[in-house]
Amino acid sequence: METTLKKDINIALEEATAFCKDKGLEIVFAHQISKTQLQVISERTKKLPAMYHASVGMLQDRLKNGCYLLMKDGDIYGHIFAHRHVIEKHSVYERSSLWVHKHYRNHNLGLLLMDFLTKRFTKDFLISIAQEPTVHNNNELLGMKYITLKDLSPILIETLEKIGKLRDELKYKYYVNPYFESKIKQFNKILNKTNNI
Repeated sequence: METTLKKDINIALEEATAFCKDKGLEIVFAHQISKTQLQVISERTKKLPAMYHASVGMLQDRLKNGCYLLMKDGDIYGHIFAHRHVIEKHSVYERSSLWVHKHYRNHNLGLLLMDFLTKRFTKDFLISIAQEPTVHNNNELLGMKYITLKDLSPILIETLEKIGKLRDELKYKYYVNPYFESKIKQFNKILNKTNNI
């Protein structure tokens, strides 16, 4: 099963890359975006029910971690950001604000953007919180592990609750990258021990 998934994702990523080349789209890593573009992205996150609303200030803060943009002729046709949560001096990065323009959907460009960001944070704690089944499937294709809230430290859960990210396990699913999965028990112990002091 794992080999099939790996083969499928490689084909999907190759096809998405070929599609970008054919359509003149380029994936760019950026730490800066104009305020006008940030306003457009912010409004988009507010209007789309599957996205968590991100204000311009939140997006500017996320830009410190970098984002990947799907660009063509200076216009943005897709994006994904890394939202950094600081929990007891530890950083947990969350993939956020994934969007692809409707004219370019159904060509695995969302998966391609997710792949770029996931690879960038291979040696960091990376989490994905989403409600869309397509995102869940992409998480699994990218080697991320589905976890339940009982697998997470109450301190991390409290942090997520403060920013409105924790909602409903029936509606939202939580995935962590292999590095986070390998360290999650140790991470939970450190957080719980720090909190008890």
